[in-house]
Order: sequence, then C-alpha cells, then structure tokens
Amino acid sequence: MERRVGILAIQGDVAAHGRSVESAGARAVPVLREKDLDGLAALILPGGESTTISKGMDRLGLWEPVREFAASGRPLLGTCAGAILLSRASENHPVPTLGLLDAVARRNAYGTQVDSFAASVDAGGPAALAGLRCVFIRAPRLEHLGDRVEVLARVDAAPVLVRQANVWAATFHPELTPDPRVHQLFLSPQEPNQSS
Repeated sequence: MERRVGILAIQGDVAAHGRSVESAGARAVPVLREKDLDGLAALILPGGESTTISKGMDRLGLWEPVREFAASGRPLLGTCAGAILLSRASENHPVPTLGLLDAVARRNAYGTQVDSFAASVDAGGPAALAGLRCVFIRAPRLEHLGDRVEVLARVDAAPVLVRQANVWAATFHPELTPDPRVHQLFLSPQEPNQSS
C-alpha cells in the first residue's frame, strides 16, 4: 500500500517538498483541513513565514489536530518556519508554537533574506548525512535543547537537524537541493546514529 505523506499547504514550498517526498517513494498530499490528516503516514510543516503559517493554523483550526497527529506516534518534520512552529517557544518576534520539540527557536537568527547562504554539515555526524548541503533562508537557530532531543547534524557547531522521538526539525530547507537524504531518513524506519 502506498504511503501518503501530508504537507501543510498554508504557505511555503509545498511543491518542492512534494517532489522530495515522491523521490523517497511516498505520495505527497496537501493538508489544509483536519480531515486531510486521516490515513497519513507522516506530516511535513514546510518553511515559509512562521507568522503567516501560524495565523493560517488558527484560521483552519489545525493546532490541536497536529498535536494529536504527533501524539499518535506518526513522524512529523518541520523545516525552517516549520521547525519554529514545532518548538516549545520562539524568540525574536515570537509566534505561537506547538510545543512538540523541547527547544527554543530564535527566528531569523542568521539575518534577513539577503543573508541567505548554503553550507555543508560538520564532519562527525551520521555517515548517512556526510557532505549534506544545507540551504538557509532567514533561518532560525534551535537553542536550549532538552535532554531528549537528538542532534543529527550541525553546521558551524550549531544544531541544524534534530529529532525528539517522532518529531524532526531542520533549520534549513532540504527540499531546495536535489539531495533526498533528509526526506529519506525522515520517512525511513531505520534509526540514524545520534551525534552531539
């Protein structure tokens, strides 16, 4: 049976995430209503503008349904703005968050749009992510990580890909490169090795 992976379609590069999901062997499904979550194997909260996405979640009544989705044990991935929304709190013009990841997200920690950049992950992380190129656009920084948060990849010693049980967060945009490894790991039953 084909796995269906939801992508919150309020704002952000839903199509690029869809291509990455399909390259990982699943079918991408846009999510705009609570009933769209039914039968999904996993859910992605894409990057974009966290204030806009937060207001859209208010309007569509999706805060509790997304929390319930995570509580069901199904995988949930937030990228950039999505990582902010997953965190227990946000700083630098805070927005409401889901509180599913024991970390504080500092919005726009690397600067404005013109400060966007790409960098490779630091050596020493899981072999499955060696050489991964990360695209940062008005990216957040994850700080004050709780004990249950695994750091899977770092750039310049800062955590950029983390996981807490079934909740994953990337401060970069894995959908904006042709490298499918983040989506493949997220959608794989295999456990990547922890790095710190």
